[in-house]
Amino acid sequence: MAEIQDRAQRILRAVEAGFPGARASLIDDSARHAGHAGAAPGGETHYRLEVVSAAFAGMNRVARSRAVNALLAAEFASGLHALNLFLRTPEEAAQLATQETTRA
Repeated sequence: MAEIQDRAQRILRAVEAGFPGARASLIDDSARHAGHAGAAPGGETHYRLEVVSAAFAGMNRVARSRAVNALLAAEFASGLHALNLFLRTPEEAAQLATQETTRA
């Protein structure tokens, strides 16, 4: 199997492997952080990651973040600087969607 060169693909693959059945979306926010600490000219340093997984049930926010960060340790070691996490169970995601629909 060929090595995945794109950091975004590697992040999503790691999340899929660590949380089977999870829904994940990833946005590269590196351009918004140009000139800040940790930003690199080529980007791929700052991301927004949203994950919906039943595996988060019973875990507090810190435990969820630690679980995701552990999966991505190699990425942090190789230049990933910041990860804005939104980690929810399917029930929490459904409740949030209902609240957003009600506000609209």
